[in-house]
Amino acid sequence: MGMTRRNILSIGGAGLVAVAAGKAWGQNLRYPDPAIEILDPSFAKYRIYASTVEQLASGMRWAEGPAYFPEERYLLVSDIPNNRIMKYDEEDGTFTIFRSPANFANGNTRDKEGRLITCEHSVTRRVVRTEKDGTITVLADAYEGKRLNAPNDVVVKSDGTIWFTDPLFGINGNYEGEPAKPDQATTNVYRIDADGKLAAVITDLINPNGLAFSPDEKELYVVEWKGTPNRSIWSYDIAADGAVSNKTKLVNASDFGALDGFKVDRDGNLWCGYGSNGALSEEPTEIAGRKVYALKGKSEDLDGVMVFNPQGDPIGFIRLPERCGNLTFGGPKGNRLYMASSHSLYALYVETQGAV
Repeated sequence: MGMTRRNILSIGGAGLVAVAAGKAWGQNLRYPDPAIEILDPSFAKYRIYASTVEQLASGMRWAEGPAYFPEERYLLVSDIPNNRIMKYDEEDGTFTIFRSPANFANGNTRDKEGRLITCEHSVTRRVVRTEKDGTITVLADAYEGKRLNAPNDVVVKSDGTIWFTDPLFGINGNYEGEPAKPDQATTNVYRIDADGKLAAVITDLINPNGLAFSPDEKELYVVEWKGTPNRSIWSYDIAADGAVSNKTKLVNASDFGALDGFKVDRDGNLWCGYGSNGALSEEPTEIAGRKVYALKGKSEDLDGVMVFNPQGDPIGFIRLPERCGNLTFGGPKGNRLYMASSHSLYALYVETQGAV
């Protein structure tokens, strides 16, 4: 049975359900959508009055790395624990398996020639490119003769250089890959030059995660998973030759929030996946006769997308029923925000476009 706005398409054998237009979780029908919270008046211009958050698909275990392909009008999204990449077709609404197994793929992006770049963050532990004929080209799998840790997120600069983060998440346990000891002494941010040479450009962050460039590409932003005292976004100046300097803290997730993957819009705002960082209270609370170490902050108050202006100040929040791991801009006009969030894929039309 084909997908329509009133039908639900079950994909046999995959344990996956694609849902139409947010019906599965009770999408808000009011305009404007109360899930879109304006934290500063400057964010109001990005909200479209008659646009609401839509749930497009569900059934994943940990959704990550969305990448949009405008020529074919589809979105790819990693389902890491299920070891596959999923495909959402924007024209007919179907949600199908694009690649399985996928070496526990995490971050994905599109290069300037329209080819898929993927971070395989376990087993193979490499960055690869899918050619137009479907063959796989390995771009990086080792640095200075030692295997990479677990490539996580990736971005392509306009000069064709590829930048990616290499934390430990994919080799820390069995859920998102296979346990392994790291070969690299540090968790780095790397750059792949046009000639294929691999350079470690940032080596002092503990588990770098999401990354993105400013619209003019003169700044690189990187999430540090183990920031002090909270998760942080660091800003770096990028020279014309790719040299990195002037490390500056731009954002500090001080409300027990977990910054994750993010994208920058044409005005320089950072649209960041957000949720609880899992930190526990120092003292237990008695709940139903049991002493429980509760979370600091409530997941239902933190799950969604936090938007920061170029100065690092929060200006907007998109509330979601699930923790958002990563996001991207897509759609025919580039103004549809796709949000990969735990089990599901969500979308929202906004009055801006991605910087790339």
